[in-house]
Amino acid sequence: MKTVTINTEKIQNIFEELNMNFDGKVTHDLDEYTLEVDNNFAKGSIIGASFNDNISYVQFDMTFSTNVRMDILNVKSSPIYFAYCSKGSLSHSFGFTGEERKFKTFQTAIVTSKESQDNVLFFEKDKKTKFTLIIVGTEPEQQNDVYSLNQKVKETFFENNAVQDFFYIGSYNLKIAEKIEQLNAVTQTGIVRNLLKEGILRIILAMEIQQHTDDLNALSKDTNCLTLKEMEEIKELSEAIKANPEEAFTIKSLSKKAGLSPNKLQEGFKMIHNRTVNDYITHMRVLKAEILIRNSDLNISEIVYCIGFTSRSYFSKIFKQKFNCSPKEYKFNLNPLAITA
Repeated sequence: MKTVTINTEKIQNIFEELNMNFDGKVTHDLDEYTLEVDNNFAKGSIIGASFNDNISYVQFDMTFSTNVRMDILNVKSSPIYFAYCSKGSLSHSFGFTGEERKFKTFQTAIVTSKESQDNVLFFEKDKKTKFTLIIVGTEPEQQNDVYSLNQKVKETFFENNAVQDFFYIGSYNLKIAEKIEQLNAVTQTGIVRNLLKEGILRIILAMEIQQHTDDLNALSKDTNCLTLKEMEEIKELSEAIKANPEEAFTIKSLSKKAGLSPNKLQEGFKMIHNRTVNDYITHMRVLKAEILIRNSDLNISEIVYCIGFTSRSYFSKIFKQKFNCSPKEYKFNLNPLAITA
């Protein structure tokens, strides 16, 4: 087993220490750092950035050839860690001898510890692990900065601001996985990239806190009862529909493909997307139609039929519900000379 020690909360220094241990290549854009690794010990990438309110994040997409123990030291304070596992699994303990707790794909975890108590993460060898860690510092950036986000987070989890060992594992949540995919899909550079990522990261943070609240209040027990395998099947179906929404999907064919009952299928889509299966298919068709209107030479009638609709009037109705104008008006606003339908 290889032990990696992180002695700092500062993103730049974290990546310097990671690079010393993993022997990769570090690049950066403003306050975002990327470590690319491809050697006999590890393959993959680690991305991280820092933002306002003493918030930062580190995202692992790694496969190690040996078991790895990552020791995160509390040097000056006790930050709160909001974790989400998008692929694979990993374990956590307080100190080297503490109890190991495992969290799996699509699960969240919220962790912090007393000062001088280390947080230890365990990565299994030969298993691809995608893991996002949002770090919220608990020390005010300014002496009287009691209304900052990081202070409010601290007050939410600790009575009288007394930091203690705290570990929470959440129920399966695919909505956070989708938001993380959105975070990773940001292609802009410079300050625009930084602002977009900060906005998405704050939403992810809010979702993790909300899930913790819902779990405590037992609001999700009746709706979030899918197994990990069922969640994975629902995610695969969602991706298939998103990629080819024009296909003639039916509840029966999707249920058969996933090996799920129609009720389980609907339950999963409502939990993950807040939509029925058919509503999700329609939603994805409308999104694809909007892309075709913007980027193709097809007229509106041609677009209607190539995305799987049979009624132009129905398509126009649901398109207007989403974009507040008809498809024809939308196309005209893009290019007044493009109206041919």
